[in-house]
Amino acid sequence: MRLRLREFRPRTGPYTHRIVQPRQPLRHTSLRAPDPIGLLLGDHDGLSRLAGLFSFAACSRHTIVHMPLRHSVPPDEGVGELVDLVLAHHSLGLRPSQWPELRHRLRQGTPLTVRTDEARTARDAAAWRTRYERADFRDELRHATHARTFFLFGSRYVFAETATWLARAAGHGPYQKGVDQGHAALMADLPALVQPPGGGHSIDVLVCFKPYPPYAHFRPPGAPASRPRRPAAAS
Repeated sequence: MRLRLREFRPRTGPYTHRIVQPRQPLRHTSLRAPDPIGLLLGDHDGLSRLAGLFSFAACSRHTIVHMPLRHSVPPDEGVGELVDLVLAHHSLGLRPSQWPELRHRLRQGTPLTVRTDEARTARDAAAWRTRYERADFRDELRHATHARTFFLFGSRYVFAETATWLARAAGHGPYQKGVDQGHAALMADLPALVQPPGGGHSIDVLVCFKPYPPYAHFRPPGAPASRPRRPAAAS
């Protein structure tokens, strides 16, 4: 997939950070912070591009990927705070408390076009699933919500696995029953979110497909572009 991004290089003290955003906003994709259940709601374009951005994040260990989803078209369902999404490798050491200052410095970006490597993403995802069954498995998505932003910290392998889940949601979502009438279809949840100690209700982010209105314009793949007219009744 080819991703059109905007790259920023803000400095904080002696450090220069590399941050990228989608050049065009994901207008019909939104995220509600988990408390304890969150909702990631998107159309085919939004979920597909999210999959590409997770794939890019998997291969870009020194890059922060920022998706300003708060400014998308407000969804007509779900409860909870609308938040942005930030992806960063855990080895980068980004702290959520640093983010407001960094976000404030995202003034003038440079256009950037990249291509994701789907074959590498599939290999990394398969490697993650192989290790998932081990007793000492620790390759999970750490998360935090701060400054109206949901942060996901992980490795290339768990980001790649998440990319494959989002790609499946984008590909199979348009076929689900009722989506042509504006109903959301539950497709997956974000894998391997770290759970709080001590039990209690699990933290989860549901991934749902939903086309954007007007729904009369939506056609599932393979459906005719327009419905055939009924023959006129005999007089």
